[in-house]
Amino acid sequence: MAEVLTPFEQTALLSIILVAIGALVYAALLARQVLREPKGSGKMVEVWGGIKQGANAYLMRQIKSIILLIGVLAIILYLSADLAGQPFAISLGRAAAFLMGAFFSAMVGFLGMNMAVQGNIRTSFVAGKSFRDALRISYRSGTVTGMLTDGLGLLGGTLIFIFYLKEAPEVLLGFGFGGTLLALFMRVGGGIYTKAADVGADLVGKVEKGIPEDDPRNAAVVADLVGDNVGDCAGMAADIFESYEVTMVSAMLLGLAIKPFDFKWIVFPLLVRAIGVLSTIAGTYTVSLWPDSLTKGNAFKAMDLSYDLSSVISTVSFFFLAQYYVGDLRVFFATAVGILLAISFNKLADYFTSPDRKPVDRIAKSSKTGAATLLLEGLALGMESTVWVLVVIAATIVASVIFFTGAGVIFAMYGVALAGIGMLTHTGNNVSMDAFGPISDNAGGIAEMAESDAKSKQALADLDAAGNTTKAVTKAIAIASAVIAAISLFASYTEAIGVEVKLDIADPMIFTGLLVGGALPFLFSSISIRAVGRTASKVIEEVREQFKTPGVMEGTRKPDYAKVVSMVTAAAQREMVGLALLGVLTPIVAGLLLGELALGAFLAGVILVGQLLAVFMANTGAAWDNAKKKIEDGYYGGKGSDEHKSSVIGDTVGDPLKDTAGPALNPMIKVINLVSLIFAPIIIQLRANMLVAGVLSLILTIILVVVVIRSKREAPERR
Repeated sequence: MAEVLTPFEQTALLSIILVAIGALVYAALLARQVLREPKGSGKMVEVWGGIKQGANAYLMRQIKSIILLIGVLAIILYLSADLAGQPFAISLGRAAAFLMGAFFSAMVGFLGMNMAVQGNIRTSFVAGKSFRDALRISYRSGTVTGMLTDGLGLLGGTLIFIFYLKEAPEVLLGFGFGGTLLALFMRVGGGIYTKAADVGADLVGKVEKGIPEDDPRNAAVVADLVGDNVGDCAGMAADIFESYEVTMVSAMLLGLAIKPFDFKWIVFPLLVRAIGVLSTIAGTYTVSLWPDSLTKGNAFKAMDLSYDLSSVISTVSFFFLAQYYVGDLRVFFATAVGILLAISFNKLADYFTSPDRKPVDRIAKSSKTGAATLLLEGLALGMESTVWVLVVIAATIVASVIFFTGAGVIFAMYGVALAGIGMLTHTGNNVSMDAFGPISDNAGGIAEMAESDAKSKQALADLDAAGNTTKAVTKAIAIASAVIAAISLFASYTEAIGVEVKLDIADPMIFTGLLVGGALPFLFSSISIRAVGRTASKVIEEVREQFKTPGVMEGTRKPDYAKVVSMVTAAAQREMVGLALLGVLTPIVAGLLLGELALGAFLAGVILVGQLLAVFMANTGAAWDNAKKKIEDGYYGGKGSDEHKSSVIGDTVGDPLKDTAGPALNPMIKVINLVSLIFAPIIIQLRANMLVAGVLSLILTIILVVVVIRSKREAPERR
């Protein structure tokens, strides 16, 4: 077996670096194309300027608020390797990789968000002239973010591997953790921001005052549009970037554990990712080129066709790579199953969240009997969709295990990791589809505030409806990737603590770990939803107060948009710290108090319940949102009707589920798994001295208790 890189592998690694750079060049070319498009003038540009300024102010404040913590954690990452007996080069490399992962994740979020802001006004300007051009601009603006994710993720992982070879997985843990932690901050902070502003704007504007969405008289409308960018663009971009990293880390960790060792088990996932970049370029560029006879004017259909095209290119390429490089078709089947998994999520999310499908139509129809029945119908849909998603994930795991029957547990788990690699092969497509949603939503908001013509508004409403479905699709894929990566990391965790993958749940301590782990996603979601509610209550009071100002309701005086933007920015920054601490500290406390085996059960509980809860919240919220849009299109009473008011309540309840709590569970699951894997050797050492372990766990527990108590505080009364 190959203990050194073959000439083919050396050439392949250089080719992967070139492909990663090519992805970044493609992103730059697309950005240049978008920036050449006209962006209009007058009131439209004025509204856009406020959105751009608010979004960048938020991100800069967020980066400043966490930069010190990132520095402290880099030191802790160095110590985690050093105290575990790793050489200085590995310890230093892990800390440096952590900083690189955090920097790349922040860069993807920052640059991607700014590109989305550039795309939204241009989409709004051309929508009334050409639906196809509006689709092209909005999708390619999102594709810039997608290719940044592909390029930087592949570049960082490959460079670390080239420098460290067999020791690379130990260093890659830092790279994955850096990206994951930044994603958690950006997901949680952005999610709280966007949904607090959205809920506040909708409840006062639509329900209380009966004015349209994004009406310029509403003081929260600019904050709402800013939130789309900092939550759905920056947050989701960082989220999928860390999914891209962590699935790669888990596959390489397990590839290293395969005996006898061979570099092909580590190089193969990198080559798969490089092929994915090339097929993604082909797929994303064709979205606006499909004939109307195939798409029938449906934006999601165009994206779905391009996704299928990328999938065909990748699958065929994987076959030849597995046959002629690895010499083992089992790895082809495992990655192909991952691609099928992603396609299945596309179809499932479309079925359960699209306004053109029966499930959402049933929710919209249920509004005839009030908000309560609409809410019940949406809850039932979310619960059902969760079951089918879990069945698909379970089938993928079983298939991967079957492919490697008789090869041992590590090979079987390697197959699961390859399924995750295959699933995120088209990360560029996934991020493009996700960013398309807030870009089209913002474009519609700009058109509404600038009082554009009816044709433009309708074209943008159609794009926005497709965007809700694409966001649901990418959230489902991101959540599933968290589960697949977490299962792979779980196998790596058991390797790290030196036991087989066997946890006896009859052991009370292990069963306790399982119970506590299963409860954590509910606690995390409770805190995040309460944070949205607390911040939204402040927004509601401020908007109500500003409506009392003479001239605001009449449209003769502008409301103070900046005040609401500043209010939500400050609140989101305060709220996200506690949630991040919950994700980082709980596995350490569980390990110190219950032991490393119980910590394994704790991880299993987090993975299972976190996946179920995340999909439930994401699909329920998206379905309520699109039911509202269906009614606004004239069905079941139309805008302003009692049915419409019921649907607005459903949409408002669903907003923090689908855009804050649900998506935030994805990085939380991976943060907990990575923290457990990184600190497992330290936990084992500390438990040798129960006094030290007890004192440390007590201190960390007190911090967590403070976090929970603070999450229950009431919003301050307005004076």
